[in-house]
Amino acid sequence: METVSAQGAAIPALGLGTWQLTGQQCYESVTTALELGYRHLDTAQMYDNEREVGRAVADSDVDRDDIWITTKVTPGNARFDDVLESTRASLDRLDTGYVDLLLLHWPAPLVDFEDTARGMAELRDDGLIRHAGVSNFRRWRLRKAREKSPIPLLADQVRCHPFYTRERLREDCVANDQVLTAYSPLAHGGVIGDDHLSRIGERYDKTAAQVALRWAIQREGVVAIPKATSREHLESNFGALAFELTDGEMVAVADPSLVRTASLLVRNELTP
Repeated sequence: METVSAQGAAIPALGLGTWQLTGQQCYESVTTALELGYRHLDTAQMYDNEREVGRAVADSDVDRDDIWITTKVTPGNARFDDVLESTRASLDRLDTGYVDLLLLHWPAPLVDFEDTARGMAELRDDGLIRHAGVSNFRRWRLRKAREKSPIPLLADQVRCHPFYTRERLREDCVANDQVLTAYSPLAHGGVIGDDHLSRIGERYDKTAAQVALRWAIQREGVVAIPKATSREHLESNFGALAFELTDGEMVAVADPSLVRTASLLVRNELTP
């Protein structure tokens, strides 16, 4: 498994996002992903599936320490005491003694991020989380969060795909030894069947979706967490690890003309 390194952490470059996966479907998707070789799982308090993710991990033959687990604190739990209490509840649901990465899911305008970060720092000192970070933070907000946090922030998880590259944010993360975690890397299915990406993939016998994922994880400092439920789609996504794009192809994937053709898609996406 390819990894992305930052702040001493080695994060599996391709993970499984579990937004909108609940109940038995979530359990089965995570179970299949682990069987196929996935070692990075992303969940959140607001997804209402931490229990199923944890059960799949517990039932797996894969050692817990070999799996990178990220969960997220809801903005409603952003205050110091709530960060502590809600994260401990997440650990109970996940049935694990720690998570590798704890994120604030969205900015919480009514709470000073310093309060949130103090809670994360205490959790790290207690060994309940390995790393802390944020999600859905723009560059200016990420910079302020870094300034207010008593511990390093490892990641910013944001929507990112070939039609919405987040290049300036990625550069900022790399410059500060942080990782950009790309959710919705397939643009909610918008890349599937894209003629431009399909032509690039023909050389490797890969699909447009696999090209989009390869592009994501081949960028410096980026990990990707596509959602999938069926074994077929999980296997296909995992196939992004089996080839590399040339420098020219990397540029071509994010050709600005694609942004124009996908502008409506980008504006109307739902974000977890």
